[in-house]
Amino acid sequence: MKLRLIALFVILSASQNIISQNTIEKVVFKNQIINFGKENPNPDVQRLQGGRIVLKKITVPKFPKGTDVTVKLTLKSNGDKWDKSGSCFVVTDPNQISIIDVSKGKKEFPKASYMSEKHGGVLATENYRPVVELLRFMTPFGVGYYSNNEAKHRKPVYIPKWEKEVVWNQDISDLESLVTGTFYIGVWIDTWTKTGYKIDLSLIYSDRPRKQRKVMPLVNAVSYVKGQALPHFFAEEPLNYSFEIDKSLKNVKLHYITTGHGGHSGGDEFIKIKNSVFFDNKLVLDTIPWRDDCASFRRFNPTSGVWLKKDSTYYRDRKSKTYKIKEIEERLASSDLSRSNWCPGSKVEPFTVNLGKLQSGKHTLRISIPATKAEKGKANHWLVSAYLTYQD
Repeated sequence: MKLRLIALFVILSASQNIISQNTIEKVVFKNQIINFGKENPNPDVQRLQGGRIVLKKITVPKFPKGTDVTVKLTLKSNGDKWDKSGSCFVVTDPNQISIIDVSKGKKEFPKASYMSEKHGGVLATENYRPVVELLRFMTPFGVGYYSNNEAKHRKPVYIPKWEKEVVWNQDISDLESLVTGTFYIGVWIDTWTKTGYKIDLSLIYSDRPRKQRKVMPLVNAVSYVKGQALPHFFAEEPLNYSFEIDKSLKNVKLHYITTGHGGHSGGDEFIKIKNSVFFDNKLVLDTIPWRDDCASFRRFNPTSGVWLKKDSTYYRDRKSKTYKIKEIEERLASSDLSRSNWCPGSKVEPFTVNLGKLQSGKHTLRISIPATKAEKGKANHWLVSAYLTYQD
């Protein structure tokens, strides 16, 4: 054990820390700005799409016996006061066509990867693999930058203070093969402001032996780069994808991430819509992705819009010492409203389906979402991604 720890100290760079006897933390980003506009250049960080994506090439020691892995992302507003979609991801094979080359104008998405003429890079092909999401998240309204006395009139009585930041931790142990060795890891936030957000990002490795799994990217409809319009095609047709494997796979799991969007009255963000996922023509997931606990994130949302709503309350009258009903005006925040599988300030848990053993040959994936049609000023769309993990 002592020899192993000595070796690890030699291998680890300055941005890696041993935070317990065997646990390693790899710091990827620290106080990194994600915005749309100029920023002081950092030679270690690539900024794509005007800074809406930050990307870094890192190296982590391999773990021959496997390891648990956790991704930790800390975020605070740097001036952007709105809730925005976000994604932490890994470029699975930079030697193939990737969003890095497409963003820089060096390559184009393969035609076979398109869902429609405006939606490239959605489907995996022979020479292209979509990025795999380590963490899907939604920024809260203005946490940190606006968590000050100026927002005191928006704060409900049950919140002692506005939080200064939001922290998400996600177990990504099934993706260990993608986040050891040398790889590209990035974070995208759908911000269009010059101020944007500040993030810290770390990967934490337990070094506890566990069975290792391999990863097969299938689809990703998140609009990371130019050529990937908002994915509103689900209102027109299901997503159909077919692929072949040359040998059988065991202990296969399908991982599916989905969120509905359209921030307006009647938008898919606020409508319960079923997601039906078929694998080899068999319905394997039939669910309405929905979050109705968004009020629990209120302390992260100082700039959330607030309006008054008439309600009634049951209270004890001190004089008569009896219980009465009284009409009141209740404060309701936009961040309190239920949404399609997310809340402002929440992470998004993947749905996982055990598929068992897959025989060699052709297989199909079908995702059906009867979404609302997008119109001018009503950008209804669904951000979905899916991948397989398995053992040979």
